[in-house]
Amino acid sequence: MIKFRTRLLAALLTLLILVFASLGFLLVHLFHSSYDAKLSSHIEKEAALVASLANGENMKSSEQGAILEKASRELDSRVSLIDTKGQVLFHFGGRAEEQSVIKEALESDLNGEGGGFRINPDDESVYRYVQPLKDDGNVNGYILISTPVDSLQDINQKIWILLGVSLGTAFLIIAGLGARITSQYTNPIESATQVAIELAKGNYKARTFNEDETMLSQSINMLAQNLQDMTRAQEMQRDRLQTVIENIDSGLILIDGKGYIHLVNRAYQKQFHVEADQLLYHFYHEVLEHEEIINLIEEIFMTETKVRKMFKLPIKIERRYFEVDGVPIIGINDEWKGIVLVFHDMTERKQLEEMRKDFVANVSHELKTPITSIKGFTETLLDGAMNERETLLQFLSIILKESSRLQTLIQDLLDLSKIEQQNFTLNIQNCNIGEILAEIEMLLKNKAEEKGITLTLEKPDKPAVASGDPHRLKQIFLNLVNNALTYTPEDGSVTISADVLEDAVQVKVRDTGIGIKQSEIPRIFERFYRIDKDRSRNSGGTGLGLAIVKHLVEAHQGEIDVESERGKGTEFTVRLKRASE
Repeated sequence: MIKFRTRLLAALLTLLILVFASLGFLLVHLFHSSYDAKLSSHIEKEAALVASLANGENMKSSEQGAILEKASRELDSRVSLIDTKGQVLFHFGGRAEEQSVIKEALESDLNGEGGGFRINPDDESVYRYVQPLKDDGNVNGYILISTPVDSLQDINQKIWILLGVSLGTAFLIIAGLGARITSQYTNPIESATQVAIELAKGNYKARTFNEDETMLSQSINMLAQNLQDMTRAQEMQRDRLQTVIENIDSGLILIDGKGYIHLVNRAYQKQFHVEADQLLYHFYHEVLEHEEIINLIEEIFMTETKVRKMFKLPIKIERRYFEVDGVPIIGINDEWKGIVLVFHDMTERKQLEEMRKDFVANVSHELKTPITSIKGFTETLLDGAMNERETLLQFLSIILKESSRLQTLIQDLLDLSKIEQQNFTLNIQNCNIGEILAEIEMLLKNKAEEKGITLTLEKPDKPAVASGDPHRLKQIFLNLVNNALTYTPEDGSVTISADVLEDAVQVKVRDTGIGIKQSEIPRIFERFYRIDKDRSRNSGGTGLGLAIVKHLVEAHQGEIDVESERGKGTEFTVRLKRASE
């Protein structure tokens, strides 16, 4: 791109050349006109003077010759006296004129009005003028004056040489001055242009730096400073807003007027176990899983009013409660911009409310069964059954079993209460998961053999060392394996496996038991919830085992997943942080 300074200087020099060329043509034309006019006037006067001195009656006299000779010498011209027949009577000042010139002079006089006239104008080297000699109106002869003149071509050449020298000098002077002037005035413009280009690219730190601070430079720098301040303020405001959005506990989704998702905050990703890339710039109907949320969005689109609703949504193995606020975004002139959805996780509050309602009923129900059994068998014994030894032993065994179940229930309640307390701490250390699983296999091997179930432990190829509390980890896996044995029929199998992942240790407990319905999976970690109540009670279960497992896994900052198919079996997967080597 040619610089503005170069273009300006080139324009000035081109204008200079055009002006000098026009001036040259004008001067040549004026010089020619002036030169011809003065020369003609001068020679006409000379011819008239010579004619007045000549004697038209006695043209061949010696006095006539002396006068013409003197005139030729004084005028530095060739002077000829010609009679009316074309004969040259006298000639002074050089070579005589050719006959063709004389003939032309006579013919021109015959066609003219009788005054002086110029002949042979095409010969630019000689100016020939004929003045008739008259006496009483009769032409007696002709005075022919031939004056050599400088060649107009030579004059033109000298004029152009002079103009060329002047033009060259002026060119150098103007080029120097023009370069300095244009540099002085165009440097700020070029600098301002570069800064403007940088500002257009988003570089608001660009500034102009000139020796002479012009108003343009000051204005550009002030504009850049204002843009930088505005951008900095916007970035600060955006960062604050982004920080607030990313760190609020409520999930947030921004949907534009066409239904495409443009913002998903960190809380929403954590609540619904999704990544932002799975949702951003996709149509909401294609990527949102829950029909309730889709219906809410459609309602807001149709009514353009704020909507608040409570939903109970299944998310993986849980059911969570959300209070969803949907707000339409309406801009200036009632322009439809989109929707903002805010998801308030109300699960803990709802669970606390339900716990308050259900705790007394559930605990009362769970305590009532063993207490009723103990009381009933005790009364029977007191009524006389204790005298029969066989009946006594049977009843005492039942009383012991129900007492143990009651003790287990109370212990589980105490454990769950302790785990849920905020000051609950773990004794974190490096734990060999393979060794813990081997202990559990030894503890439950007899129970598996009694039920005719194959219990298998698949140890990892390399040491599976996780970061956790060994006592609590043993409690987790003992509960999971014990549940698997409880709900697996005879001739079934329970498999325990451990794998070492890149940053986690993964343990799977897989059985071939009765399985779990998909609708029940989100509820299995609730307190006192049983899939098969009769089987659970007969096995001595309290309904709190999986609730304890879930809380302990979360306390270890781990994850637990469930996959199950009714009638084919269930697989629990626990992922724990891998210990640093």
